[in-house]
Amino acid sequence: MAGFTKLVNVSQSIKVCCAALGNLSIQSTTRNFGSLLRFQQHVQPQLCASASAITGRNFSTNQTKCDLMQFFDDPKNWPENEVKVGRAWKLDELRIKSNKELHQLWYVLLKERNMLLTMEHECNEKMELFPSPERLDKVKISMENLETVVRERNKAYHLLETGETGERPQRLVANNLGIRYMYKSVEHVLPPFMNVRWIKTRSIGYGGRAVRKFLLKYREKLYNEKRKAKNRSRNEVMMLLRRNPNMDVDFLRRKFPNVNIDKLMESDKIRGHYVPNV
Repeated sequence: MAGFTKLVNVSQSIKVCCAALGNLSIQSTTRNFGSLLRFQQHVQPQLCASASAITGRNFSTNQTKCDLMQFFDDPKNWPENEVKVGRAWKLDELRIKSNKELHQLWYVLLKERNMLLTMEHECNEKMELFPSPERLDKVKISMENLETVVRERNKAYHLLETGETGERPQRLVANNLGIRYMYKSVEHVLPPFMNVRWIKTRSIGYGGRAVRKFLLKYREKLYNEKRKAKNRSRNEVMMLLRRNPNMDVDFLRRKFPNVNIDKLMESDKIRGHYVPNV
């Protein structure tokens, strides 16, 4: 509405100016030159200001770079062997940000990752050292944490609105070797009852003496890994109690939930080589 009012004022000023110029005759041009000059000095700044306000109102003066150098690092970092950068974004830092800020941060990290991948490829082509390759890991960790925060918010929203998580449904299935894994359902063009032939050609069962032997060895391997991890945790707790008899037991229970601290306290293995106070 303000722009329309300015446009009307400009058009009225132009009409007045044209009428004034039309009424001037050749004989009175010299006589009225002073008044015409004063009229021009009074009207022309208003016309220019109104026109600039209408035409340049929606244009920005910021300069944007659209060249391919955005895919490369700052040229001053090319000869360096190490570039000083910050750490990755933590989950607690991302949880306090709004959705708009997370959206902007995602594209900043995506642009940074593309730049780092381009620099890594260029350094490999030139047989040169890529400065600070840990930057890629930091960007990757930040993007994973950002996806985790967004997934948490989506789950909370769907649980509040529909009572479901909104994630794709999963089920426990077994592959051709009998190893079970969680399968995420995906959408297909045809429903199962219309694509029975394709399902039968892809559904290969497992069985036989070789598969049973493989599953036996595989389960034994998983059991040994679990047992060794439990023994390592138990030995670590035992060494901590041996070196620090007055250590906080509640802290050990929180850090090592798979270790029976109460049973270990009754054992003689946690007693260190020190003289007791009498």
